[in-house]
Amino acid sequence: MPTDFSRRVYDLVSRIPAGQVATYGLLALLCGRPRASRIVGGLMACAPAGLPCHRVIYKDGTLSPEDIFGPGVQRMLLEGEGVPFLPDGRVDVSRCLWMLEL
Repeated sequence: MPTDFSRRVYDLVSRIPAGQVATYGLLALLCGRPRASRIVGGLMACAPAGLPCHRVIYKDGTLSPEDIFGPGVQRMLLEGEGVPFLPDGRVDVSRCLWMLEL
């Protein structure tokens, strides 16, 4: 059964535009639970179909473990949206971090 927290997280994820990313911690913070980034990660692992979960990454730009999307799939989806990557394979968060417009 969905909780208020999970509904808020899923609503925020649905609003991340193509070409931008959000971190697990940012989503937790925006939902009023700044220490709940791991819970956000768990919610992404069981998110409803069609939610752009590939746009949610670790704070240092690291992608999700490959067993979540499949080898190379998350990077392929993000690159297809124009998300920039650093030479070491992490997302260049400084150039594409989503900022919620209030």
